[in-house]
Amino acid sequence: MPKIERALLSVTDKTGLLPFAQRLHGLGVELISTGGTAKLLRDNQIPVREVADVTGFPEMLDGRVKTIHPRIAGGILAMRNNPEHMHALAEHGIPPIQMVVVNLYQFSKFANKPGVTREELIENIDIGGPTMIRAAAKNFQDVAVVVAPEQYEPIVAELAQNAGALTPATHWHLAQQAFLHTAAYDQAVSSRLLEVDAAGNTTPAETLPTSLQISAPRAAVLRYGENPHQQAALYKLGDTGVAAAEQLHGKELSYNNLVDLDAAWLLVQEFAGPAAAIIKHTNPCGCAEQATLADAYRKAFEADPVSAYGGVLAFNRELDKETALEVAKLFVEAIAAPSFAAEALAILTAKKNLRLVKVKPVSKPEPVIKSITGGLLAQTADTATLVEAELQVKTTRQPTAEELRALLFAWKVCKHVKSNAIVYANAGQSVSVGAGQMSRVDSARFGAMKAVLPLKGTVVASDAFFPFPDGLEEAAKHGVTAAIQPGGSVKDEEVIAAANRLNLAMVFTGVRHFRH
Repeated sequence: MPKIERALLSVTDKTGLLPFAQRLHGLGVELISTGGTAKLLRDNQIPVREVADVTGFPEMLDGRVKTIHPRIAGGILAMRNNPEHMHALAEHGIPPIQMVVVNLYQFSKFANKPGVTREELIENIDIGGPTMIRAAAKNFQDVAVVVAPEQYEPIVAELAQNAGALTPATHWHLAQQAFLHTAAYDQAVSSRLLEVDAAGNTTPAETLPTSLQISAPRAAVLRYGENPHQQAALYKLGDTGVAAAEQLHGKELSYNNLVDLDAAWLLVQEFAGPAAAIIKHTNPCGCAEQATLADAYRKAFEADPVSAYGGVLAFNRELDKETALEVAKLFVEAIAAPSFAAEALAILTAKKNLRLVKVKPVSKPEPVIKSITGGLLAQTADTATLVEAELQVKTTRQPTAEELRALLFAWKVCKHVKSNAIVYANAGQSVSVGAGQMSRVDSARFGAMKAVLPLKGTVVASDAFFPFPDGLEEAAKHGVTAAIQPGGSVKDEEVIAAANRLNLAMVFTGVRHFRH
């Protein structure tokens, strides 16, 4: 095992660097550094040698050229078991480097700042850092490459235990992590530059890239996937959304918990007023928007109390004491909210297994990506919203103001129900849901069959057009007074005629919300 005698340190993230460098110095390791890293070490009385002293050449081109030099690259890339390599080092007086400690600026954070120009993007692309990391990882047998602060403590502990050396297994593991680090960096750079056209202008955010590049660190190994015989893990793309939620309490989250939490969270984000959603197997069994969060939860719960048992909840407001007291009456798997009041936490954490997650909303819609055999499908997020003035009333009877409120609410919920989707609703409250049936008329029947609350006087929403009058006629049997649907069927006129015959008000949206 090669002893670590000399280390090159040049880091952007300086978390934990000082104690790490101090420990390395205490183990007799000579420290070489650049710019701000060298200054930080000197200011804290840690002996350090400047890279320029090793190369005999000053930094130049506004810092673009610092470590790209044979006296640095040679010291990293020379193989210790190759006599010619070692002769070359001796001939040119190049000091061998056994450790490279480099991490790269989080390009995506800078690159997504408002108003950033193409020139600024280009100027902030690191050249020397990735070069050093890749060189050290290539020569992993002889060089330990360190790219993350969380690696510092295990490394110095192992050095102290092994007389200043690291095991071959550690060298290999560090190299693997290093290549992941540079891959993620390259992915962030290339993905952002693909959003800029030849004139330097940022292309619309919803445009799908010509090359889909995904690099996501594993955030957690899950107990199992959808079923116990399947393996699963969580990978994070950033610091927002359900994937990056902060778990405040409860058992570890499962694969199905995360899928349902995301479905619930996306649904409540549709509403401006206080809203609650109860999800079971990604479908809403209850959803409501009311004057208070507690009332929203009560209304969502009463739509389907049986299905709500063991469900997953989401709220679009801080979860308060009154709401927590109501929720605590029910067995719930998990709850997502932007925050939890202290009194609510005290109530809910009394339930040992209840998972509570605090979610930071995403700043812009993310592409939807699904895997198929041999490939990936990508689409922009379904962010279509209805403008009331653009609705097309197709029937003789106009919807009343109350019916219109109910129709707009039902349409938002319907968007989050598996197709074929039918939603019965009142203003601000879902009443029943028919989800995932192979025919639309069956979804209408199923939704009516499951209804706990009266359907008389409700409205109905359909995520796609009624292909025949039968689906609308089925809903009308149960007392609906108005319907909302995209329109576009070759039999639209027959469906409109049926609505007029049944004295229903019906509006077309011109927008479909299939959800597979």
